[in-house]
Amino acid sequence: MNPPKFLTVTDLSSPEIRSVVERASAMKSGAASNVLSGRTVALLFEKPSLRTRGSFEVGIHQLGGHCFYTGGQEVGLGVREPVSDVAKVLSRYVNGIVARVNSHAALKEFAANASVMVVNALSDWEHPCQTLADLQTMNEAKGRLSGLRVAFIGDGNNVARSLALGVASVGGSFVIASPPGYQLDGASLEEATLRAAEHGAPPPLLLTEPGEAVVDADVVYTDVWVSMGDEQDRASRLAAFKGYTVNPELLSLARADAIFMHDMPAHYGEEVSPGMLDHPSSVAFDQAENRLHAQKALLEHLIRPGN
Repeated sequence: MNPPKFLTVTDLSSPEIRSVVERASAMKSGAASNVLSGRTVALLFEKPSLRTRGSFEVGIHQLGGHCFYTGGQEVGLGVREPVSDVAKVLSRYVNGIVARVNSHAALKEFAANASVMVVNALSDWEHPCQTLADLQTMNEAKGRLSGLRVAFIGDGNNVARSLALGVASVGGSFVIASPPGYQLDGASLEEATLRAAEHGAPPPLLLTEPGEAVVDADVVYTDVWVSMGDEQDRASRLAAFKGYTVNPELLSLARADAIFMHDMPAHYGEEVSPGMLDHPSSVAFDQAENRLHAQKALLEHLIRPGN
């Protein structure tokens, strides 16, 4: 039996995504699990983290397991040692590996050589664990997932890509407003379109005007304009995204009961105006908390006897 892998949102079926989201809320309400009792999970992080590392470390402990952290300097994935060697060695020590990496291609190579569970805790292509927490937050705030209109304002990056796939998987409508040159890729849009069609939902909609995107939105979501690894393009990105700041005025164009989401960290004065995470419509801190519960539910779903 092949070990479970969660490298992309599409590694879970639509029913599995809903099941994980519902279980996450149950865990948030106190449902307990010791599925990781007697098991060890490695956290292999090439990039710094607050929410991802903290939520996984705490979550693994709450599931009865033990984790150990190793950073990029210690491992040197693909530099100090070949990716395949690191995967094979860690697989001899642990029952699962949570990897936060620079390259999605390296992550796929890593997972192909690992003989234990591998979870994508962020790559340059997707951030699927974030999307599970996002869907949990939407479901808790709005009482449903099917039929929600989610407007993403900003870069068609890894967060937007996973969110588009996740929203489509639960029958929601995804709209993204990005400046030319920063839009979502065609392959991801095609996959999201196929998933949306399974639920009778409309295909993702690509726009360039933020004000047009948020009309009738139930959820307004944004992310940083300059992600880790894009710092060398900071000046050009800030110029390209001028006018894409989410502020109270833009949010007021959405539905009256719309919620505002941000996966954090926030760059105030760029993608959000100061104070937006504390806006009455903001659920950003619930969203951050739900990383813990969604990841616990995911690990419980993925782990199998003998892994």
